[in-house]
Amino acid sequence: MTFSNVFIPGAGFMGSAIAYLIASKTEARVTLYDIYPESLKKAQASVEKYGKSSLDKGFISAEKLEEVKKRISYTGELQSAASCDLVIEAIAEDIKLKHELFKKLDSICSAETVFASNTSSLPITSLAAVTGRSSRFLGMHFFSPAHVMKLLELIPGYDTDEAVLERVKQFGDQLGKTLITSKDLPGFITTRLGLVLINEAAFALMEGLSSPEEIDTGMTLGYNHPMGPLALADFIGLDICLHIMEVLQEGFGDPKYRPCPLLKQLVSAGHLGKKSGRGFYKYDGKGVKEVSSKVPTHV
Repeated sequence: MTFSNVFIPGAGFMGSAIAYLIASKTEARVTLYDIYPESLKKAQASVEKYGKSSLDKGFISAEKLEEVKKRISYTGELQSAASCDLVIEAIAEDIKLKHELFKKLDSICSAETVFASNTSSLPITSLAAVTGRSSRFLGMHFFSPAHVMKLLELIPGYDTDEAVLERVKQFGDQLGKTLITSKDLPGFITTRLGLVLINEAAFALMEGLSSPEEIDTGMTLGYNHPMGPLALADFIGLDICLHIMEVLQEGFGDPKYRPCPLLKQLVSAGHLGKKSGRGFYKYDGKGVKEVSSKVPTHV
């Protein structure tokens, strides 16, 4: 087995899905950590939901599902990471918080433990630099939902050892993922390209080029994208999209990455997408997009 004991700090949507994925595809034990007890309860409920869905669709037997759930534990104690051989960090996209976490974990975990971050845009080399294990540190960028999406983007930092990268690639194969590898530049491959499209779609809307629905339809039917860029932005969260564009602009120092003023204005107004009920579209109480929703294009 490539890794037998995985510790996942961050029991949110991504963390819980990654935990279920690993426990269902490998024999590894998985520990989900969070400082908030309520987050751990929600994570456990999410794992139950993923399992029931897999069972209902015939992807897993009832017996196997019980084994999977037994391999996942939940804790509010960071010291529980002491026995792990792989850490996959899945906390908020805040580099200061990640630095603090990795410093603590570096003093708890064995020198042989591999550290990975699920960040979608922050520099891996910077995250690794606060630890004493830069050669055993890399990015593992899963896609949402992690137990369903086929892609896994791996990002070695400046000092990442080739043998460590190969070991993680083998683990990715065990998880059934299609792997791509990116250099450690802002946004890597997927976030850089995806967010530039979202940002440009926001500019098109701001300039009155067309409606949100027609801009998205142009990309779904014209380019066979499963979701239009504006709907995708609402799904991700406009605050997160804005943050990533700021990371790209700062990282490259290139004005082509400047965040669209409309995106900034919507975030300032508290219109963050599906989670707030309004973004580029409006949503009802169940998160369903309203028909013919309109968003003002002025700034």
